[in-house]
Amino acid sequence: MYTFSNRLKITSYILMAVGFIFLASGFWSAPSTVEEAKAIVAASHGDDHGGDHAVDAAHGEEHATVAESHANDHNETAESGHSSSHDEHLLHQLQNRPWSALYVAAFFFFMISLGVLAFYAIQRAAQAGWSPLLFRVMEGITSYIVPGGIIVFVILVLSTLHFNHLFTWMDADVVAHDKLLQGKQGYLDPTFFLIRAAIFLGGWIFYRQYSRKLSLAQDKSDDNSNFKKNFRWSAGFLVFYLISESMMSWDWIMSLDPHWFSTLFGWYVFASMFVSGITVIALVTIYLKSKGLLPEVNDSHIHDLAKFMFGISIFWTYLWFSQFMLIWYANIPEEVTYFVTRIEDYKLPFFGMLALNFLFPLLVLMNSDYKRVNWFVVMAGLVILFGHYMDVFNMVMPATVGDQWYLGVPEIGGILFFAGLFIFWVFTALTKEELTPKRNPFIEESKHFHY
Repeated sequence: MYTFSNRLKITSYILMAVGFIFLASGFWSAPSTVEEAKAIVAASHGDDHGGDHAVDAAHGEEHATVAESHANDHNETAESGHSSSHDEHLLHQLQNRPWSALYVAAFFFFMISLGVLAFYAIQRAAQAGWSPLLFRVMEGITSYIVPGGIIVFVILVLSTLHFNHLFTWMDADVVAHDKLLQGKQGYLDPTFFLIRAAIFLGGWIFYRQYSRKLSLAQDKSDDNSNFKKNFRWSAGFLVFYLISESMMSWDWIMSLDPHWFSTLFGWYVFASMFVSGITVIALVTIYLKSKGLLPEVNDSHIHDLAKFMFGISIFWTYLWFSQFMLIWYANIPEEVTYFVTRIEDYKLPFFGMLALNFLFPLLVLMNSDYKRVNWFVVMAGLVILFGHYMDVFNMVMPATVGDQWYLGVPEIGGILFFAGLFIFWVFTALTKEELTPKRNPFIEESKHFHY
């Protein structure tokens, strides 16, 4: 049975402590008045990045029309009637920054566990023969769905209570002056929003807990009834997952830009969480194997995980390009604004994310031999994870902080805190049971998996 090493446990504590301090400092330094907001912009963006933006903080403003937003992007002679609302919007953007850093990191680590849960359910439903040796690793990672989901839900609740301005459609004053949002009030309703979130989380957590229970019961039983029951539940769960994951992506991410929508967005978010989850399975498996655990996991298992990392990275790129190309080619103003704001104000994270998530896996993981080299897979995995963190960053930040962004103390704090919590929770869960299933019908096939 795996024992949580003191070194790793202390590391997770340090990460959480440092991350909490960084996050707290981000909230502490957030402005409380318009004057403070202007002073912060003047002090931190005196260069070309922000000098012009201090005058025009309304760029990308959700509750303005798209045409007005871009026509007034760098207009230093805006009407005085708009200046006060622009200043207020600037204040909200800067106040949103620590909240956005918290939300991006919380969602990123939660989506890793949710991606692993989908991969686990697919392996169960497909009755795959190569992967049972990795089931305990997957179950350990999916244990984070409980704390991770609760944290995300709490942030959503606080948003509905107006502790932040992440979701502009939750502001009654904004909706009162926006006919488009008024037409969406039936769906974008704070109470209904939280009910949907509770249903999604409840379904995901229930399946994870029940499937884990059946998995452990199978080890102690003298027949395959628990295995068969797990197969049926997993197949049914995948139907629920595909529907709930798509709706979750609309609610928790796409509604940050309530004027914009994409029919591909659910798949796009799924691809990001799926490849991130598989990458973490590979990293945790390699770590445990390096400690003398999982001795029967061989290079072929690692090779298969790396193949999935490569393949889903290409799938993610296909979805990214399909979404981008169709919107760019159609050139419909209310659609292209999503990419215009990101290309104009987020050039480095936007195109850097594309390089990390497509070009790097394509060039590095294409060779079959490299997929069997553990340190090479770890290096590629860390880059892929950072790339998909930046993907979430690009999805959230332009809608919540506009052009008042940079990777600083709150963002680093969010990564450190949730990385520490993730490590602590996952590796604690791995100590609960033996890492190798005993009575899975395909365990011998998994042990002798070679090609």
